[in-house]
Amino acid sequence: MVAVPESHTGWTFITSHARVLATVADNPNARIRDIAAHCRLTERAVSRIISDLERDGYLSHTRNGRTNTYRIEPDKVLRHPAEAGLPVASLLSLLVQDETDRTGAPRQGAPTAPAG
Repeated sequence: MVAVPESHTGWTFITSHARVLATVADNPNARIRDIAAHCRLTERAVSRIISDLERDGYLSHTRNGRTNTYRIEPDKVLRHPAEAGLPVASLLSLLVQDETDRTGAPRQGAPTAPAG
């Protein structure tokens, strides 16, 4: 699991629902406990958010033993009228970082910035 972000006070740009969705997109097998730690939310809040997302068709899960595997519906459009027609995949493309982005390692075949 990734390092847990520092705690924060005050307002933020990203809602808890978007944070949970991005965390699930990053790791579809994440446990509620891990999602909660990463998003700085309680496990109860994460469970409620996952229920919201499943009820409205943004997320589904399959159970395999004691593990849930989540599936995001990337073509489902965002709820707010200001984002009318914008699919969830567009939001997630901004929020989900590739592991190489997080660690700072260059992607294979990715261009490097020129020195200077």
